[in-house]
Amino acid sequence: MAKQDFLRGQLIEAETLITVDDLCRHCTVRVEEVISYVQEGILDPQDDAVVPEKAETWQFHISSIKRVRTAVHLQRDLGVNLAGAALALELLDRISELEKA
Repeated sequence: MAKQDFLRGQLIEAETLITVDDLCRHCTVRVEEVISYVQEGILDPQDDAVVPEKAETWQFHISSIKRVRTAVHLQRDLGVNLAGAALALELLDRISELEKA
């Protein structure tokens, strides 16, 4: 009998929160970029104090990783500015909602 390899992973729930440092590490962005995304409305930290001076305490839903990666792709690879990336993400969210209905 041949040895079988199995993939192991961890199930992550949609409500899982990650720190700003985790978000930066997973998306290869700096905290300053995350602050810009929050100020532009691309990201919404779960903390009550949404001020840049407290960015190190911010937490985000795990789904923010995909959102930041999409924003980074729009900006770096396609040359879209920050406001354009915010608009594109908003439109993608609306399309997703319509597809669910």
